[in-house]
Amino acid sequence: MSLKLFELVGTDTSRPFSPFCWRTRMALAHKGLAAESLPWRFTEKSAIAPHGSEKVPVLLHQDKPVVDSWTIANYLEDTFPDRPSLFGGEGGRAMARMINAWGDIAIVGGIFPLIVADIPKNLAEVDAAYFRQSREARFGGKSLEEVMAGRDAGVVAFRKSLEVMRQTLKKQPFIGGAAPNYTDYIVFGGFQWARVTSPFKLLEADDPVYAWREKLLNAFDGMARKSPGHAV
Repeated sequence: MSLKLFELVGTDTSRPFSPFCWRTRMALAHKGLAAESLPWRFTEKSAIAPHGSEKVPVLLHQDKPVVDSWTIANYLEDTFPDRPSLFGGEGGRAMARMINAWGDIAIVGGIFPLIVADIPKNLAEVDAAYFRQSREARFGGKSLEEVMAGRDAGVVAFRKSLEVMRQTLKKQPFIGGAAPNYTDYIVFGGFQWARVTSPFKLLEADDPVYAWREKLLNAFDGMARKSPGHAV
């Protein structure tokens, strides 16, 4: 079996940090599949253009490209049905589709302004310049530092936005129930992205979401925890 994964890195190739690539990393581990890591940087679009994408993750299975983390998760589920299920059936897959959108909007979107000016510190000069120019354009010309200036107040609102998840985790250990599934990896990807790129503390230690994150950091023989990151 030949699996290769293009995943976003900065100056340290052992430090993949895209939240979407981490969703795929966790999904592969859940399925018991190993993929060769192909480090990719923001300005290396020509490396993945032949595979029909401008961004990662891009999974190659026997050199066949599969693009986008949600598409990859479905591909892994359908191509390797004899391995542990990512969704636990079609009902679980349908629920995961909703969580995928929530993860994009509330988790990745909620975390982004809290860490955005820390991300370029992990990048080479050319990639940092690309990141700054492209992201500042999204914020109407505001500098990354201006966007992040209110993060001490912003993190309070972010923590409040997790209340539905928090109430769920008071009743069960994972979003997926007794054991983690792809819904957990969707949300965890955002927290791992923050942990790898920024020393900013998103969660209080007594938060059930913090305890949940710790369990996922330890999952799969500590795969995510072993990836270099900040003590947050």
